[in-house]
Amino acid sequence: MYLISYDITNTKIRTKIAKTLEGYGRRVQYSVFECDISQKQLESLYQKLMGLMEKEQEGNIRIYQLCANCMAKLMTIGIFVPVFAEEEENLFII
Repeated sequence: MYLISYDITNTKIRTKIAKTLEGYGRRVQYSVFECDISQKQLESLYQKLMGLMEKEQEGNIRIYQLCANCMAKLMTIGIFVPVFAEEEENLFII
């Protein structure tokens, strides 16, 4: 699992980064994504993000690898509301 966050001032680039990350994981906060991806997928994502940031003079993207043990210790304060909560209303778990 990887936790990826970004702090980008350029709206156009920020939007492209968010759209790219949406293809790899789930948004847990406005500029934070959890991505449960393989090493190969991480390498692909990394290259895409590097390309988007190539000419940027400000901002950054941070990628943290979280081990299974760390994920088991995850603590959340408050209520987690998925960004696309209305889509999850149609989700049935059997």
